[in-house]
Amino acid sequence: MFASALAWREPQGEPLAMTLLKDVTEAETRDLIARTGAAVQLGWPTRPRATATSDRRVATADSALFLSENIEGLNVGAHFLDRLSAAEKTQVLAAGRTLFVPQGEMVFGQGEHHDGIFIIRRGQVRVYYTAPSGREITLAYWTPGHFVGGPEISGFGVHMWSGVAIEECEIAALSRLTLQKLLVRIPAFALAMIDGLIAKGKCYSSMAQMLGTRSVIERLAQYLLNLAELYGIADGNTVLINRKVTHDQIAAMVGSTRQWVTMMLKRFQTKHIISIEGNVIRIKRLDLLKTILFKE
Repeated sequence: MFASALAWREPQGEPLAMTLLKDVTEAETRDLIARTGAAVQLGWPTRPRATATSDRRVATADSALFLSENIEGLNVGAHFLDRLSAAEKTQVLAAGRTLFVPQGEMVFGQGEHHDGIFIIRRGQVRVYYTAPSGREITLAYWTPGHFVGGPEISGFGVHMWSGVAIEECEIAALSRLTLQKLLVRIPAFALAMIDGLIAKGKCYSSMAQMLGTRSVIERLAQYLLNLAELYGIADGNTVLINRKVTHDQIAAMVGSTRQWVTMMLKRFQTKHIISIEGNVIRIKRLDLLKTILFKE
């Protein structure tokens, strides 16, 4: 998962060991909230905001996360079952087979036979693609309400990527045959699945746009800004990111290597954009991160 803190290790011949960004403790978090009034307003460049009457939804701290120009729309897919009545939603979830997947275990694997989808009831699933070289790229971190296992829903073919439980997960697994019956029996569910697939399509389009139009340093800056807006705790003029992450996870998200991420985070420290204080990563200059993105 993601993190707010950094335990540095210097390279010593062998590849860098995974470097964890550890959680700010609850006591530290409560103290910061008491001193600062909690939620941080980051003063982003002007852009349309979701309203109470808008169909657009702004992500929250328990939101899904993928490579995106901003956090708006990150969690729209979690609401794909909202068009169902309470009874219909209960019927859909009851038709699934309940799975409890321990942290670190696979929900499905790239290349495995496809036989349906998985709706996350609790926990978080990282979905990623593995290249023939063994290098991985993270597609997204999906949270409760989202389904994983697409884009195929008919149950034919194989999984195009893998899904692993980042924390213990409770999942409703809908097999191919179960899906087919539900889609015919509950028209609103068929429309809900279209909504879910649209949300997934937008997610991967956003990722493709970022990979194709943004440099890797711009992707890193955007990723840090997104984490700050999702998980940031204000502390004076700086922001603490209260979330766990590793250099490997950052690299897989932004499409780079662990060594490059380590080098750039150290460079950001040298330029006083961030600081590493024990177990805490602090963003000191949000404006300089945004300058990387919005330079002329």
